[in-house]
Amino acid sequence: MTRRALIAGNWKMNMLRAEGEALAAALASGLKPGMAADLLVCPPATLLAPVSAVLAGSAVALGAQDCHMRDSGAHTGDIAAVMLKDLGAAYVIVGHSERRADHGEDDATVKAKAGAALAAGLTPIICVGETEAQRDSGEAEKIVGGQILGSVPDGASQSGIVIAYEPVWAIGTGRTPTVDDIAAMHAHMRHVAGRMLDGAGALRLLYGGSVKPGNAAEILALEDVDGALVGGASLKAEDFLAIAAAVA
Repeated sequence: MTRRALIAGNWKMNMLRAEGEALAAALASGLKPGMAADLLVCPPATLLAPVSAVLAGSAVALGAQDCHMRDSGAHTGDIAAVMLKDLGAAYVIVGHSERRADHGEDDATVKAKAGAALAAGLTPIICVGETEAQRDSGEAEKIVGGQILGSVPDGASQSGIVIAYEPVWAIGTGRTPTVDDIAAMHAHMRHVAGRMLDGAGALRLLYGGSVKPGNAAEILALEDVDGALVGGASLKAEDFLAIAAAVA
């Protein structure tokens, strides 16, 4: 089954307004017609509105980095999925390893957030991944499979969600698993997700973890890799567009 690639940029906690607007403008103008991938940027919450305005009418989609599980209420500092939708977002990242580690988010929390995203009309990008210790102990597939089973909301469809595999030990370190390791994990993820979704042939699986122009083509050519969740390289328009251009 043909799945259109998605190249998503996670800007994390970087850039002020002028920088974000300039990067968004560079991406919108640099996107070549006929590219084989969809482009998505996920700026910090403070930049969602100005970046949305810059990207209006372009082929670059807007996403957020997190959402709350409720639509409203006494949740100081949080942002509801419906609010993100109202700002023009189409996607939201949930369960990133930095949220799981820094904010203590477990699978149940991620599942609730993904469900809220779906209810608001957003596509959740559900992040999973093992630590270095878990990989070294031979538990990587067990951990990642368990995160998928615990984080994908009930009633989700293959086309309604995206799952991103980010080995925790590779994020921002410059290290990546071997292509054989990436291929094996993505095949495992599709198998596990298929048990929940009545098949997973249409499900988009992304790889994240030190993706850059130099390794993108090899990773994106793998059968079960349908795109990338890019961190540091998404902060430079030239690098981000080069990764997108690496999709065959």
